[in-house]
Amino acid sequence: MKILSGQYKGIFIRTESKSTYRPTAARVRKSLFDILGPLENLTILDLFSGSGMLGFEAMSRGGRALTFVEDNASANKLLLLNAKNIGLKCTIKRSDVLKFLTNCPHYDLILADPPYGKYDLQLLVELCLKKLNYGGRLVVESSKHDAVLNGIKIKKYRSEERRVGKECRS
Repeated sequence: MKILSGQYKGIFIRTESKSTYRPTAARVRKSLFDILGPLENLTILDLFSGSGMLGFEAMSRGGRALTFVEDNASANKLLLLNAKNIGLKCTIKRSDVLKFLTNCPHYDLILADPPYGKYDLQLLVELCLKKLNYGGRLVVESSKHDAVLNGIKIKKYRSEERRVGKECRS
């Protein structure tokens, strides 16, 4: 997989062939980042990071700081390897996402791609909204089988959905 646009355009991101995560397809990433628009100087939190593709793409498009949160040890090693390959300084936390969200700073953009059917999306969204800066945005990837949350814009991609939350105004 390679970064599609921005400062790191064309750089390949290594993934594991037998991984438990599902990297976001290039056409979905392109559409998602077209919707998000400019990301200059944003602080970015990539939850359930997996390969880190969404976080790396966001930083390539102008992000200021990036934090990955991933509980899987081998995925964390891969995140570190990819960050070094790009020459990107970022923070990589090996932690349960819900625990991390109880005591972390605020961010301008939160990207969450939880394993399908394994997390309470309502709880995840509530915790994330508390950690958004004013005007911040939240993107949650979910299965089409997950319940639709109030106030969420849904973008469908065949069997996948990307749900982009409203801006945080509090």
